[in-house]
Amino acid sequence: MIKSRITPPRTSAFNLGFGFKEAQIQVRGDVFATLTSPSGDEEIVIDKSNIYTLDGGVLAAILFSNNAGAGNARFVNMLSVGTGASGSQQSPDIPDYQQRGLNSPLYKKTFSSVLYRKADGSLSEDGNGNPIPTNIVDFTTTFESAEAVGALTEMGLVSSLNETPTGFVSNPNNFPQDRDITENINAYDTLVNYLTFPVINKPNGAILAITWRLTF
Repeated sequence: MIKSRITPPRTSAFNLGFGFKEAQIQVRGDVFATLTSPSGDEEIVIDKSNIYTLDGGVLAAILFSNNAGAGNARFVNMLSVGTGASGSQQSPDIPDYQQRGLNSPLYKKTFSSVLYRKADGSLSEDGNGNPIPTNIVDFTTTFESAEAVGALTEMGLVSSLNETPTGFVSNPNNFPQDRDITENINAYDTLVNYLTFPVINKPNGAILAITWRLTF
């Protein structure tokens, strides 16, 4: 898990529409990533917030309602990285909440740890997560030396149909061409959070560690 430059949860957030007249449940995602070179040098390569997708809101509604008839509802279970962010590699386009999948997915992997944080965003002194669930959770994934090798420009938290690293079940009705909002998204991998960033060149031998923090 990435321990450096951990910031407390921020008050601004993307509102998914949950809430009441005087209070709303807001959800925020923050991403921290370090790249360790084959020689052992460590560099912070990402420290920024993401966007939540419309499909992420649909998945949340399915899980909140426990609606088995809606399809094979799945939890968020993998982090996917890719090489296809729109725009230039050094300055990709800002992601859109209508995005339904990575443009060019390269590799995906299950989480090495899932930890709850205290209300102030901190962990216990021994680095372990809070023993009971809180509204702040860290999903950490480590891509080892031979994994996700390439010029990375996009990533996302996904609810994946399978856990094969290169087995993607992409929705053909992707934003912005022909996003069909009448279909059952459970037939495909569901993109919940999406992030674009200036290119990270991950060579063979380097290790990329990513912590994706969700604050509800």
